[in-house]
Amino acid sequence: MKKLKTWYWIATIIFSLMMIMDGFGGITQQEAGKEVLKHLGYPMYLLIIVGIAKLLGAACILQNKYAVIKEWAYAGFAINFIGAFASRAFVGDGISLLIPPVIALAIMFIPYILWKRRGANVKNS
Repeated sequence: MKKLKTWYWIATIIFSLMMIMDGFGGITQQEAGKEVLKHLGYPMYLLIIVGIAKLLGAACILQNKYAVIKEWAYAGFAINFIGAFASRAFVGDGISLLIPPVIALAIMFIPYILWKRRGANVKNS
């Protein structure tokens, strides 16, 4: 049980840091993000909206008091990654640009699955 808790927190912190860095990049409208949004045909203000959502989502998955909020944050991240994949596919981007959102989704599932297993173990203990 202690190993599971340790791995859960390691995965959660790493994923949260990734989302915090990405969210900060969106809020500060980094050039790379602007180029991607322009390429995909989205308005520039979407960077700020998604950036704020990622920061809030990271905060939500780092807390353990409100499970429903955490669940919704994970759902939001999943929608974001699936949307990124679909957006890239619809504009005709190659496989090299389609893979990163899929990898991000897979990385997201690591802390999510560990959280669910940890919760099940806590209830069964």
